[in-house]
Amino acid sequence: IENRTVNDEWSAAQTLRHLVFVHDSWFRRCCRGSTALFTPLGVGPESGPYRGTHGVDPSLDPPFDEVVTVRAAQTAELEAWLDGITPARLAVPAPVPDDDVWPPYARGRSVLQCLRTVLTETFEHHRYCVRDLDLLAAG
Repeated sequence: IENRTVNDEWSAAQTLRHLVFVHDSWFRRCCRGSTALFTPLGVGPESGPYRGTHGVDPSLDPPFDEVVTVRAAQTAELEAWLDGITPARLAVPAPVPDDDVWPPYARGRSVLQCLRTVLTETFEHHRYCVRDLDLLAAG
């Protein structure tokens, strides 16, 4: 069921893979300033110069359990970071690396604004995923 789609939208597995990409781009790069390669199983933009760049491998079709394991580790990373964050650290400009890697429009935002993107993406994709899984389960 995790690989089935509803109305040509992402499956649950694809949604989680997209959240892997969101974490790498908006949290690691924008909130933490990381220049590390993206997690290969992430799913990013489907067009333009960012498709399959900076470590993402669009040809991968990982087992669902592997995607869940990666997301769990990312969630733990975010929670640990949030445990030590302060309002002052959220207010500073995001330490987005000065390169041409995704996301191109994050420069000039605060750490808080980038964190909001992570949390909003997580919330909205969870909502869509649950909605679609309920539709799939109902037949």
